[in-house]
Amino acid sequence: MKKTCIIGSGICGLTAAWEKERQGYEVTLLDAAKRAGGVIESVEDEGFLLDYGPNTLSLRLAKTEAMLRDSGILDHAIDANPEAVKRFVVRKGKLVAMPHDLLSFLGSRFLSFPGKLRLLLEPFLPRGKANNEESVASFVSRRMGREILDYGANPFLAGVYAARPETLNLRHTLPALHQLEQKHRSLLLGMIFGAREPGRLPRSRLLSFPLGIEELPNRILANLQGRVLLGHEVTQVARGSEKWRIEASVSGGASWADDFDEVVCAIPAHRLGGINWSNVEGAEDVQMLGNAPHFPLSVVYHGYDAKDLSHPLDGFGFLVPEIEEMNILGTLFSSTLFPGRAPEGKVLLTTFVGGERNPDLALQADEAIHETVTRDLSSLLGIKSSPAFQRIRTWNRAIPLPDAGFEKRKRVAERLKQSNPGLFFSGAHLTGPALPNCLDPLV
Repeated sequence: MKKTCIIGSGICGLTAAWEKERQGYEVTLLDAAKRAGGVIESVEDEGFLLDYGPNTLSLRLAKTEAMLRDSGILDHAIDANPEAVKRFVVRKGKLVAMPHDLLSFLGSRFLSFPGKLRLLLEPFLPRGKANNEESVASFVSRRMGREILDYGANPFLAGVYAARPETLNLRHTLPALHQLEQKHRSLLLGMIFGAREPGRLPRSRLLSFPLGIEELPNRILANLQGRVLLGHEVTQVARGSEKWRIEASVSGGASWADDFDEVVCAIPAHRLGGINWSNVEGAEDVQMLGNAPHFPLSVVYHGYDAKDLSHPLDGFGFLVPEIEEMNILGTLFSSTLFPGRAPEGKVLLTTFVGGERNPDLALQADEAIHETVTRDLSSLLGIKSSPAFQRIRTWNRAIPLPDAGFEKRKRVAERLKQSNPGLFFSGAHLTGPALPNCLDPLV
């Protein structure tokens, strides 16, 4: 039986370990942290359930569903409240419901009349020149107009990536849209005539778990049969004539080492430079994998008495376009999304601050951030009181972005794999940070 070492117990590392065991490998999982799951963490605090990293799992692909079903994890998942289908965007300082069909689109205040007319012209536009380097901003404005860029793409991508559409590469950020234009010329015509992303489920689901999204990595971990060594920080990966030598420092000053047939490195991009890559062909390229841009992001949790809010919180939450010149990126109505997120009679709001749009704001003192968020939420939701509960989780390096250098980093990882048999790289900086992508490891 071949031995595989997985470095990193985030969701990409856990999924790689699960997949390698399915292939018959003997797996050892190492992580410097004292807990598995990486950025996915759920904490119960005064009756509120806080998700520090991802809050939901969008189940839209058959291969993701098969992985969760085969591991038995899907049986424990819960679906989002049907009200979560309703989503809001800020326009002129007010929450406006996003349209969900043609009738609601025609009557919606989401776009102005000229904006709607510009969007309806999309089927008559020619196919753009093939350009794998095109940004999301260029594509959206070219095909759908500036207003859709400002009030659609900009807030949506701030909500998913905490980034601007000008920074993100279209082919890797929104591959389905890129493929629609290439195959059908028009996005709207492609959708009307049933174009579907390969392997996409007939109906997508928005999932979490009763104890929060951390149940996902915990349940994958519980499925593993091999060694799981937490508190082991890998210091060296050395290529030998037949084996890979892995060395790690252990809490308390001890050291650990073992030999393996394969190595899968799934630690965050910014930690790759902390490992000595000995005798690895092209080792200097490993540092290039760490060049994925990461902006700081603060996740702010506010709990209120439900009676103190004028808005019914009847939806997923809202997003804030940059053109609205507000401080926050958007807010999830967490206690609406899933049960058990707030005590009886209370509501929980999860707000995102910083990212590429305003990185310095994410690093301010907690009290300043709370004041900023309280001010914006009070204006938008008609809140009559101060929050009775407030917490902050700040990520100094939050989300690795699929920017213009994303394709180059993927090529570097593939070159390292080909030049060093048995060495693999995975992680959100290579799969893309969306949670379903991380459940499809690059091994």
